[in-house]
Amino acid sequence: MKAFFSDQFVLPLPTGHRFPMVKYALLRDAIVKALPAVALMPAPSASAGELALAHSPAYIGDIANGTLSAAGLREIGFPWSQAMAERARRSVGATVAAVRHAMQEGVAANLAGGTHHAYADKGSGFCVFNDVAVAARLMQAEWGRGSFSRFGQPEGVRRPALRVAVIDLDVHQGNGTARIFQGDESVFTLSLHGDKNFPFRKEFSDLDVALPDGCKDEDYASALDQALDELERRFNPGLVIYLAGADPFEGDRLGRLKLSFDGLEARDRRVFDWCFSRRIPLAFVMAGGYGVKIEETVQVQLNTYRTALSYWQRWQNRAP
Repeated sequence: MKAFFSDQFVLPLPTGHRFPMVKYALLRDAIVKALPAVALMPAPSASAGELALAHSPAYIGDIANGTLSAAGLREIGFPWSQAMAERARRSVGATVAAVRHAMQEGVAANLAGGTHHAYADKGSGFCVFNDVAVAARLMQAEWGRGSFSRFGQPEGVRRPALRVAVIDLDVHQGNGTARIFQGDESVFTLSLHGDKNFPFRKEFSDLDVALPDGCKDEDYASALDQALDELERRFNPGLVIYLAGADPFEGDRLGRLKLSFDGLEARDRRVFDWCFSRRIPLAFVMAGGYGVKIEETVQVQLNTYRTALSYWQRWQNRAP
């Protein structure tokens, strides 16, 4: 199973900054030790043209040139640096690469990504560019040209438009993604999130499920099952992009939900099984995770990779 990383780009954050930059390298180390069947690959850098599928040229230029306003940087939560700009491009490139491989192999991943608070013309909440939005639109364009194969299908054949479902299970609503795709009937945005958590002014996803503080495993599983049933009634995707946020975990500093390790693993299995049983390729990204103990966040994410690998193996076993 292919998974793409960009943790070599470390932002020069001030002491005490609450963004846990170290978790990405820790996750890669954990995968190397525990899951050698995962092929870890360096992320490519997204081009300006690719970014422009979801972002305004002016905003792309401000990030590239370091000319974004102080207010804009405050909303993102990172100081500007070359590393910040390059890491943002690589995070998008990793999701693009993961989606391409998922379309060919069933499952693939980005060890970072899930920057769902980024809008077309601004960043927010530690999100610079919206990797999921760029990847979805780029795959739709490439699919329409017949320039790559979906699992078991030939290249070079013009096809109906690719319909993409975004299943966002980060604890925070995917407000930027929802705004970018509002009115786009080819993309379905589903967000399960904490009702009282950031962003405090929500956008309208195609399906929003707002959960109360303290929500535990059983109630979460029930809400997810109902949401997946509703997704199936309303939309028929050819690709799923899954934001497997670790921040619904009970030990997360910012999450306010109370899911256990087992509850989060069951969550992942529901999503992977829903896609596999319908033969829908799935690319997943890690989104948020701010554990009081960062090793617990990494464990949640490692469990996601273990589940993903088992489903990737199922895809290979049914290869033509």
